[in-house]
Amino acid sequence: MPDPATVAGQVLPSDAQRGAARVLVVGDVMLDRYWFGEVHRISPEAPVPVVHVSRSEDRLGGAANVARNAAALGAQVTLVGIVGNDESGATIARLCAQAGVRAELVADASVPTTMKMRVLGRQQQLLRVDFEQAPAPAVLDEVERAFARLVAAHDVVVLSDYAKGVLGSVERLVTLAREHGRVTLVDPKGDDYARYRGATVVTPNQSEMRDAVGRWRDEDDLAARAQRLRETLELEALLVTRSEHGMTLYTAEGRDHVGSQAREVFDVSGAGDTVIATLAVMRAAGLDLHSAMRWANLAGGVVVGKLGTSIVTPAELDAASQDWAGPHSARSAS
Repeated sequence: MPDPATVAGQVLPSDAQRGAARVLVVGDVMLDRYWFGEVHRISPEAPVPVVHVSRSEDRLGGAANVARNAAALGAQVTLVGIVGNDESGATIARLCAQAGVRAELVADASVPTTMKMRVLGRQQQLLRVDFEQAPAPAVLDEVERAFARLVAAHDVVVLSDYAKGVLGSVERLVTLAREHGRVTLVDPKGDDYARYRGATVVTPNQSEMRDAVGRWRDEDDLAARAQRLRETLELEALLVTRSEHGMTLYTAEGRDHVGSQAREVFDVSGAGDTVIATLAVMRAAGLDLHSAMRWANLAGGVVVGKLGTSIVTPAELDAASQDWAGPHSARSAS
């Protein structure tokens, strides 16, 4: 019998523990559509490559990719979002069912389903075409009613904000989650973080963090700004994801940093979705934030080695944990 997977002494929760984890994901649902082909010539009509498309592939994106990643780790997952009354919305529902995600999708016939269509030649992205439109206010009320009906039956709530309009009333969702005593994780967007006041953890990347607190001079300055933001928003923690530099968790006890695992970066699309999904599953399975962060960091390192929005499986986490080495962790009071 092999030893359980570990990262920095932390054991990966068992299949049973992850299977009992209940995660509710709410946010901007998208369809990621990929057209793959070959480029052999330039168009005679304009100075652009001609792509001979040989195959296409649809994947869940945005909040739906968060849900897909959480389900791939074995959790019980419910997804709430908005789709249009169109082919893309039907595809999202079908892909959710295939991924083992319970989809509570609110249909808005007045808008198209948010879709990002990417054209690739020789595995390199040549063009991205976006289809999106903000949903009607009345549809947001339906999202809130669905959330209110579902929140009590879940352990952890993930609010996945891509600024497409679904989380227009995110303040009320955070309040409802807090009233039910649920751990609430937010993947933020924009510079108005006051909207997320009262959440458990907010997880900006470095660019999003700069939007929120401005540029910092050094690590001490970043820590001071992060702690001020955390206290202002009444958060338990602020987790800054830092690409090749790993991630840093700021709590009332201080700063906890974990470095990234050295590996080739192929595509960062959806890496933040994988990180917050892993964090949610590990918290719902009983790990503390510090331990959950280390598994989320490892999952992010795995997924950037894949093309497009992808998932990380427990087997991949197990294998990657065997390669984990080096002076990756550091805690300090700040």
